[in-house]
Amino acid sequence: GYKQANVVILHKSLADDFEKFCRANDGPLPLLYRSKPGDWKCPSLSSDSDIRTDCLQYRVYEHGACTGSLKSLKEYSEQLKDMVTFYLGCSFSFEKAVQNAGIPIRNVEQKCNVSMYKTAVPCYSISSFCCNLVVTMRPIPESKLGAAVLATSELKEAHGAPVHLGDPGLLGIQDLSKPDYGDPVHLHTGDIPVFWACGVTGVEAVINCRAPLAFTHSPGCMFITDLKNDNVTVRSSREVPQVHCISQDPLHYSIVSAEAAQKIKTLETLIGIDPGDRGIIHLLRQDELLKACLSISHARSVLITTGFPTHFTYEPPEENDGPPGALAVAAILQALEKEVAIVTDQRAMNLNKKIIEEAVQLGILKRPVPLLSYQRESADSALMFLCENGNPGRPRFDHLIAIERAGMAADGNYYNARKINIKHLVDPIDELFLAAQTIPGVTTTGVGDGGNELGMGKVKDAVKKHIKNGDVIACDVEADFTVVAGVSNWGGYAIACALYILSTCEVHDRYLRKAVGFPQLSKKMVWLSALPSVTKEEKLLKTLVQHGVRSGKTASLEMEVDGLPFYNTHSLMIEKLL
Repeated sequence: GYKQANVVILHKSLADDFEKFCRANDGPLPLLYRSKPGDWKCPSLSSDSDIRTDCLQYRVYEHGACTGSLKSLKEYSEQLKDMVTFYLGCSFSFEKAVQNAGIPIRNVEQKCNVSMYKTAVPCYSISSFCCNLVVTMRPIPESKLGAAVLATSELKEAHGAPVHLGDPGLLGIQDLSKPDYGDPVHLHTGDIPVFWACGVTGVEAVINCRAPLAFTHSPGCMFITDLKNDNVTVRSSREVPQVHCISQDPLHYSIVSAEAAQKIKTLETLIGIDPGDRGIIHLLRQDELLKACLSISHARSVLITTGFPTHFTYEPPEENDGPPGALAVAAILQALEKEVAIVTDQRAMNLNKKIIEEAVQLGILKRPVPLLSYQRESADSALMFLCENGNPGRPRFDHLIAIERAGMAADGNYYNARKINIKHLVDPIDELFLAAQTIPGVTTTGVGDGGNELGMGKVKDAVKKHIKNGDVIACDVEADFTVVAGVSNWGGYAIACALYILSTCEVHDRYLRKAVGFPQLSKKMVWLSALPSVTKEEKLLKTLVQHGVRSGKTASLEMEVDGLPFYNTHSLMIEKLL
């Protein structure tokens, strides 16, 4: 029930830089108190303490090497006169709150120290202080994940909310049975490994700075303060964190605030209207937009595909639903500094190249997006395309998005809404989505408005039952997430807006950066400028028409804008989403 502290003792010449290092990485290193040189007390934490004797065990570091363990630092009293003590928050301080929430603490049950692991996540470096994040792991029953996040999220001085839920490999941890510090903790059936930032990160920083002399507590042998852990500020309901599973292989959960999640659910509702009265209400799946965008938010590299050659008697046969939504997603991904590429049909490469160039000129894209094509040349062509040297352990893309892309039906053909086979115009990009299902860590999203689009296989039964010609045209290829919209472009715009919402959500931002470094909110205006707008999309749609791209929607969805076809509900939808 008392706050506990990690301890780092350094020469006074290093103290200012170490404090900056703590401030820059306040998840693992929440600074409770910094002493003056030679001061062995910490009056704000304890009424009568002596840092030389108040930890059960200490470690001595000389030039980065641990040279011994001690029960007392009194023999170093002379050297300590020129040294500064840092007291840093500890996750043991939140264990009582977790237990009070009805959640078992396995390391307490098993009467052992908590497991601590070095990760592959770099901290924000300051001068000579640089190291990777260290985390603690506590097994939490899956049904209690939300409660565990909620119980710890406000305990900032005890590291706050977890920095990762799920597969340890995503942090670079290879074997949970071999912790770098502490003891192995056994997971029960149904437990999920949950990782919190750890103050032992400070020990790693001491090792790497190679100071001539430094001291730390021995991991697990904490400094016990006189302060109770009962002064928790209750968050407003909109700031309450939520937990969502975004991948099964590898198992991965994400965290978002209730307020941000609700906004994204509102976007999903907005785009779910059915102006063509085609029955898409029966295809809608709740929270697919939220989960898709959480997954995309975690991705480093995204591959987008679009193109539905519904006008098979014209040249080009493309419709203008798809490319604007795809470019809207590409624009926000560029602003978020993610890698993005577009894959399309070989026959449409020149058309798409011109569209991308003009999107840059119109200010929709910051720079051209790499344009790729895919052809099946052998059984492993898709794997070779998606992964370096075809190695599933080295994927080039983390997430694939299809927006209004012709999808393969159960008979291997591709159909427009009128049940006409357009297979001769479609390259087998579906194979990339099928291959992605076999590659750990690669997730997929399909955006569609009729059920014959790539990724709609997830709702194919509903398509066959409720959509005209659905028994023939239904796409058979599933995506992990299926975003259904009245017009597929709207789905693209909603994804762009949802990614902006997630990027400006402090709860999600902290989780993304693993509580190291600084919030990214300073980039908010860059993200804002990348969002779709009525002006941008009107210009782009006019550009498409100038290249001969026609509307694929019914006449009721069209109107004339300067003699060019345009959706009568289009501008209004963009304004609503924004």
